[in-house]
Amino acid sequence: MKSIEEQLARYKSVHLNQTNINSHFIGVPLIVFAVTLMLSTIAFEIMMDDILNTPFLLNCTLAMVLFAVIVIYYIALHRLLALGMLGYILANLFVAQLFSDTEGVMYIAVGIFIIGWIIQFIGHHYEKAKPAFVDDLSQFLIGPLFLMAEVYFMLGLESVLKARVTSLALEKRKALEKRNRSK
Repeated sequence: MKSIEEQLARYKSVHLNQTNINSHFIGVPLIVFAVTLMLSTIAFEIMMDDILNTPFLLNCTLAMVLFAVIVIYYIALHRLLALGMLGYILANLFVAQLFSDTEGVMYIAVGIFIIGWIIQFIGHHYEKAKPAFVDDLSQFLIGPLFLMAEVYFMLGLESVLKARVTSLALEKRKALEKRNRSK
């Protein structure tokens, strides 16, 4: 598994333009919420026993299961960033649960999803670089984590990580531009 520095630097290498980053602060949360909303409509129950062997019913959604796995991945990458992501994901799950029974929720979610992607692509127009996921699908999971890292950096947290990521991202961007010029 690639380190957090490598993952964030790969993402940042095509997200250096502040307009692009700002667009991602709108687009990525819209996309994540839309996916959360869609997956929150798929619910199921799990029968479990507590420590006294008393059975109880656990209500779950596909969104809860998927994001639990994603949080585990984030923990493996960076515990402090994962903590911020856990809060963000729990808030998304809570809001999505409030709306999951709304009439036409899938149409709403698809609309939000499309709007989020339009905003993303507008940002990449300013960046003049293709989105990170085009070459590496794992970057879909790194996008939200990148934004959480950016929030941490704005708050003055994780300055060593910020320095490493920025330096590596600039190197990657130079290499990318060099490859593009030689084509």
